[in-house]
Amino acid sequence: MKDKRGLYYYPFPQNKRVRMYVRKQADIIDFRLWNQDDPKLWKEHGWVPYNAILQAADMHEGGDFNPNQAYDMEIAKALIKDQS
Repeated sequence: MKDKRGLYYYPFPQNKRVRMYVRKQADIIDFRLWNQDDPKLWKEHGWVPYNAILQAADMHEGGDFNPNQAYDMEIAKALIKDQS
């Protein structure tokens, strides 16, 4: 899907108020979270490269939040490919 902020998908399909935006610069795919209930999130947190997400996932292993679900590289690649 696409809107004025860019390409996005729903990282938590049951919650349409949260979107994950994706972009590709050079060979790096970046992610950025948007939450309708937290408008400051978009302004305060910029684009995050996938390799930084992987490093953070290693540190948060076993917690309530699963970064591998929210930051889905396969969905991101598919969205970007569809726009090419």
